[in-house]
Amino acid sequence: MEKIMVVAGEASGDMHAARVIEELKKLNPELEFIGMGGQRMAEAGVELVYDPTKLSTIGFVEAVKHLRLMYRILDKLEQVMKEEEPAVILLVDYSGFNMKVAKVAQRCGIPAVNYFAPSAWVWGQWRAKKMAKRDVTIASVFPMEEEVYRQAGAEVEFVGHPILDIVNPDLDTTEFRRKYNLSSEQTIVGLLPGSRQQEIEQLLEPMLEAAYQLEEDYQGELKFLLPVADTITNSDLEAEIKRHDLDVELITGQSYQVMKVAALVLTASGTATLEAACFKTPLVIIYKTSLITYLLGKLLVKIPYVGLPNVIAEEEIVPELLQGAVTGEKIADQALKILNSNSKQEEIKEQLDEVVERLGAEGAIKRVANLVLATGGISNGTS
Repeated sequence: MEKIMVVAGEASGDMHAARVIEELKKLNPELEFIGMGGQRMAEAGVELVYDPTKLSTIGFVEAVKHLRLMYRILDKLEQVMKEEEPAVILLVDYSGFNMKVAKVAQRCGIPAVNYFAPSAWVWGQWRAKKMAKRDVTIASVFPMEEEVYRQAGAEVEFVGHPILDIVNPDLDTTEFRRKYNLSSEQTIVGLLPGSRQQEIEQLLEPMLEAAYQLEEDYQGELKFLLPVADTITNSDLEAEIKRHDLDVELITGQSYQVMKVAALVLTASGTATLEAACFKTPLVIIYKTSLITYLLGKLLVKIPYVGLPNVIAEEEIVPELLQGAVTGEKIADQALKILNSNSKQEEIKEQLDEVVERLGAEGAIKRVANLVLATGGISNGTS
């Protein structure tokens, strides 16, 4: 019975990995899975060596806190590779760590596929060259990623972005509107401060300050919805909302429903920006991290934008506010420029539609699963 090792770190990687595992099980029900990940991978049938999802961090300085532990886990994974001899290793996101796993896999003679590979188009081609040197096959989710890795000499297959399999832009929100008493006359603004505790600490307060200013401008005509990620509890949010004297509806999950009904979303930089793009919902992107991390990033980052829609479009089609610009006043100012202009909203929607077209076609998850099987020389049990 063939074994596949899967290595993911953060909650998003855990989710993406679990979806590929489910597809792999459809293609070959006899497969066994071992590796590192979170609850979703465990539920998908992976025998976990370690769950690092609660250690999720953002930035250079923050990651150092767990460096010693990460090396211990890396040693453990190498031991498991030698004992279990998996046919192939699927590396999902978690780039700093998974670049090291790739090196170990090469040393052990095990082929590897990297899904959500290191962002060489952001940090420089050296990352792509390292993965190419380690004989890792890249399952590319972005068009600019495919180009950089191919130039670096890596084996690359453009699979497209799985968000097109996950997000349904034709989502029916009738029941959602009824449940939360959302009328067609209300202007709905979605607040998405992120799924990590660190993001909540950095972004929630200025986001709520912006919401307060918008509320004053619109005199009760706005409705604020905040979908709560499963990694965050309501208590993390309620006290801050109360302090700002705001009427914000906390909604468990259902971020897609919020994006669908919203006229605008204020969101942390990340996957949520692409999800909003799939719904053609105008957005303001905000990003803030520690000062040292930000300064290091400015020295190393090779692209002028942070928000993925802007990166893919290669121009600023939606406003993004970084670091010191992340204030309630500046967020509200950008939000009002969109909310007060129908022509601006339509322009953004058209540009977001073009961004989504560049992400490829549906079926990315199945393409990744087939690539993993082919790389590991494993038969497709359904053929």
